[in-house]
Amino acid sequence: MPEHDRPLTPAARRVLQAASELFYERGIGSVGMELIAAEAGVTKKTVYDRFGSKDALILAYLRARDERWRAFTTGRIAEAAGARERVLATFDALGEWLATESGRGCSMVNACAELPDPSHPVHGVAAEQKAWVRALYADLVGDGALADQLLILHEGAVVAFSVAGVRDAAAAARAAAEAIVPRTLSAAAPGTC
Repeated sequence: MPEHDRPLTPAARRVLQAASELFYERGIGSVGMELIAAEAGVTKKTVYDRFGSKDALILAYLRARDERWRAFTTGRIAEAAGARERVLATFDALGEWLATESGRGCSMVNACAELPDPSHPVHGVAAEQKAWVRALYADLVGDGALADQLLILHEGAVVAFSVAGVRDAAAAARAAAEAIVPRTLSAAAPGTC
């Protein structure tokens, strides 16, 4: 079983929760293992025993955040009726997520900016997350070129919200999506694009 698939002990869950909050709010580079241990109420040795290294903890943080994002988004999509409405629901979900969970922007992009070496594993995790979003759109619209446009609207909304301070960026991206997504949309079977 891959290391990141093992069940977490209660102490490891506290470490991951503390690390997740600190990494996202303060930045990966400014957070040390001592601070994470203190916030989690464990020893520094426990942090290393549970995760092995700061890099492994960073990857666990990004994967956990991505899992939450995926579940949140797919939940909103499942509530929508009709193919076109499911596409637009992704932007509604994004708006909710930005307002409550993502004021500092995309954790994946932030991690890549802090750890710019393309061989660092955070780049692979970030690429997987972006590929998932693109594949989600491809499955919803059945068109690779349109999926790319929707991905660009989605990612642009995140940057506009977190960097430019455009508080209704997801709503603006949704309006743009409404303009480019056909009124009569029949989604392709998953994996056909």
